Amino acid sequence: MRIVRFASPQGMSFGVLDGDGQVAQIEGHPFGRISFTGARYAQADIRLLSPILPSKVVCVGKNYAAHVAEMNTGDAPKEPLLFLKPSTAVIGPGDAIRIPPGSTNVHHEAELGVVIGARGARNVTPDQAAASIFGYTIGNDVTERDMQKSDGQWTRAKGFDSFCPIGPWIETDLGGLGLDPADLEVTCTVDGEPRQQGRTSQLIFDVSTLVSYISQVMTLLPGDVVLTGTPSGVGPIRPGQQVEVTIQGLGSLTNTVTEAEGVSTAGGAP
Repeated sequence: MRIVRFASPQGMSFGVLDGDGQVAQIEGHPFGRISFTGARYAQADIRLLSPILPSKVVCVGKNYAAHVAEMNTGDAPKEPLLFLKPSTAVIGPGDAIRIPPGSTNVHHEAELGVVIGARGARNVTPDQAAASIFGYTIGNDVTERDMQKSDGQWTRAKGFDSFCPIGPWIETDLGGLGLDPADLEVTCTVDGEPRQQGRTSQLIFDVSTLVSYISQVMTLLPGDVVLTGTPSGVGPIRPGQQVEVTIQGLGSLTNTVTEAEGVSTAGGAP
C-alpha cells in the first residue's frame, strides 16, 4: 500500500494511491486501522507533500564502505554514526532544494528512508525492529560539504531548510511486491546524468540493526524517519538543476534546485 500526504482545495489529508493512479482519502493519520472517507482524487488535481512530517529525522553517516572511501575521512565506524535533521528541513516531491547564500559545495545523498509505525521503538532488539517499521520511502540527505568540514559536527551542514526531501510516498508492503528492503537498488541522477548507484545489501549496518541501535539512544515516535546512509557517487548540485533519487519498488523522488531567498519572518531581507 502506498500512503501519500497531499494538499487539495479541501486542505491537507492522507490517502492511499490506488493502482489506477487515483488517491483515496483516509480519515486522520495512516497509523493503525485505516478508514476511507469515500473521497477520491486524480493526481493531477492534488499536490503531493512529504508523505510524513516526522518529529525528527535520524540519519546515519558513513554506512556504505565505498562512500567512506570516496570521502577520505577515516575508517568506517565501529558503531552506527548518528546525526539529526530538524523537521524544518523536510520537503516533499517537486519542492525545491534551496542553496544557502554563498554556498557552492552542496551535495545530494540518495538514501532509503525507514518510517516508524504506531508502536514506535524504544529499546527494541534487531529481531523486534521489523514490528516497529510502518514502511519505506525515499530520502535525500542534502549536505553543505564546506560547512560539514569546517564545523567538525554536522548540524548546520545538514540542517538547512529544504535539506531533507522525502517522498513521494510510503510503501508499506515491499514484500507484497516481491522485494526485500535489505536488497534494493538506490540511484541518483542530476539533470539525467547518473551520479550514484548502490544497493541496500551494501549497508554496513542493516535496517534492523539501525532501528534497534537508535532505539537504545532515543525513542522513535510514530512517523519518525531513519535515513540509512548513502552509496558512493555524491556530488555537487547547483541552482537550475534537477535531482532525481530512485529506489527499486519505491519510485522516484524529484526535486529542483534553486537559490534560497533571504526573507525574514520579521519582514523583508534579514
